[in-house]
Amino acid sequence: MLALRAGRAFDGERSIAGPVTVITENGTIKAVEQGHPDVAGAEVVDLGTATVLPGLIDTHVHLGADSENGALDRLPEFTAEHLDAVIKDSLDRQLRAGVTTVRDLGDRRWSVLDQRSRHRQRVLASGPPITCPRGHCWSMGGETSGDDALRGAVRERAERQADVVKIMASGGFATPGTAVDDCQFTEHELRVVVEEAHSHGLPVTAHAHSLAAIQRAVAAGVDGIEHCSCLTDRGMRMPVELMDALAEADIAVCHTLGNTQDPPPHVMEAFERAGMSIPAKLDIVGRMHDHGVRAVSGTDGGIGAGKPHGITAHALGHMIEAGVPNAVALASATSQAAKALNVSKGVLKPGWDADIIAVQGDPMRDITALHHVTTVVVGGQIATTVLPTDRRE
Repeated sequence: MLALRAGRAFDGERSIAGPVTVITENGTIKAVEQGHPDVAGAEVVDLGTATVLPGLIDTHVHLGADSENGALDRLPEFTAEHLDAVIKDSLDRQLRAGVTTVRDLGDRRWSVLDQRSRHRQRVLASGPPITCPRGHCWSMGGETSGDDALRGAVRERAERQADVVKIMASGGFATPGTAVDDCQFTEHELRVVVEEAHSHGLPVTAHAHSLAAIQRAVAAGVDGIEHCSCLTDRGMRMPVELMDALAEADIAVCHTLGNTQDPPPHVMEAFERAGMSIPAKLDIVGRMHDHGVRAVSGTDGGIGAGKPHGITAHALGHMIEAGVPNAVALASATSQAAKALNVSKGVLKPGWDADIIAVQGDPMRDITALHHVTTVVVGGQIATTVLPTDRRE
């Protein structure tokens, strides 16, 4: 049993005034109580004035990508041993940033999916994303074409017990020769994938940069949209009708925000050609929030030097810059992300998984508090902490 004493809490939806004590037992949360009650038989950890909140969830990562430029392109060059080391390092970076659950949305030849149970954090995985021949991220091994092959690709993922089916509805910036502002599959083909996946109880999320690809994916009934850049031949554009459709269908949109530096020059040039910019992206994020579209936090972690693993705090900072309230931004990386992933995490309530972090400061007032993670608890066990031993009884 573990009792975490803190100055305040965010329970995944709202603030809890402190002081507060979170009690865990057998890997789940037993109670969240005001004050500092005595808890017989518990290891008591004094977090001081810190804020406790659910462990963060990154809904879009690439654990096999090593956080250097060209990471996805270099995946085929990695030996199995090197890839294992990269995956471990990626998860370590995420853990230090307070991320206790990740969803990998594109590995090479099942490298992440096949080892999900090895790690401290909860890892969900799609396996290789389904893409068209020589389409975006084709080197991961998911090239597929034709209705029968698409159904077969989904069945293979179901047999391998994937957590989600990912399909590349548009091209991508990381794969030369693909059309970022166009579509890789027809609406009919996307619907084939969705219907087959849903028949196996699997959700579908669509990588979609172009407005046309997003529209097709929504019409096909996908459960999630990744990136949602809304690229057209006139730059980034988000029609009201599309926001209506996203909100009505309660589709989870992952904007893949957050960066620590600009992408390499060739990617910046591609952004400029496509009419894509961070201010335009954040304008769309804010408008979608105001329109009631559900957002979940994901970073595309690992794909480049400016997109390393462990930048959820940066992603939430972008959301707030877009005009999203702090509580909603925090929920996008906790309770709303857990809902999208269908996991019993992301909330500080009795019966939920005891994945908990502590940060210095109050992220409800200043989101940069998330840059100062002091303690990470996974399944009721302290995974990492900077606290001195005299703060643990």
